[in-house]
Amino acid sequence: MEEIAQHIATTIRTLRGQRGWSLDRTARETGVSKAMLGQIERGESSPTVATLWKLASGFRVSFSSLLGGGVVASDTVCHGAEAVWGEDAAGMQVEPLFPFDPWLGFELFVITLARGAVSESAPHAPGVVEHVVVIEGELEIRLGDDWRRLVPGEGLRFAADRPHAYRNAVATPTRFHNVIHYPRDSATLTE
Repeated sequence: MEEIAQHIATTIRTLRGQRGWSLDRTARETGVSKAMLGQIERGESSPTVATLWKLASGFRVSFSSLLGGGVVASDTVCHGAEAVWGEDAAGMQVEPLFPFDPWLGFELFVITLARGAVSESAPHAPGVVEHVVVIEGELEIRLGDDWRRLVPGEGLRFAADRPHAYRNAVATPTRFHNVIHYPRDSATLTE
């Protein structure tokens, strides 16, 4: 967990430097406060999954790039446990199964929501699409004002460039696969 937090801190500093962005500009572009950005860059704060998504969207990079996931070669068995972002304050744990692949334009995660957990997500970059398939438990997804319930084996595809949320309303953890598909013209995603 500490290695991932350090990678996030280094990556955010590097992305800011590459773009020549001040903390003010970074806060405007990502929607993350200057104070929180400073804490993340100094390794004093472990950002929530929602905050990481704001950072990824603002910098126009893949989510897994913030966790340190590299491209996986074809015919590779992935276990995902190398870069688990532990359960955050919202009760969400993210495990990259296949990190971002620039050729295919997607990344795949196994996400676990604790009992009663709700994770609000700000809009991702324009054109980003999510594909969600429930493995265990039940998942409720909010798109706009509507909540949709999914049970194991059911899936939902939706435009993720709008606010959305995930909720586990059952007494056991909920696990689901989440494929994030990025538009082809997202040139900076490979950073």
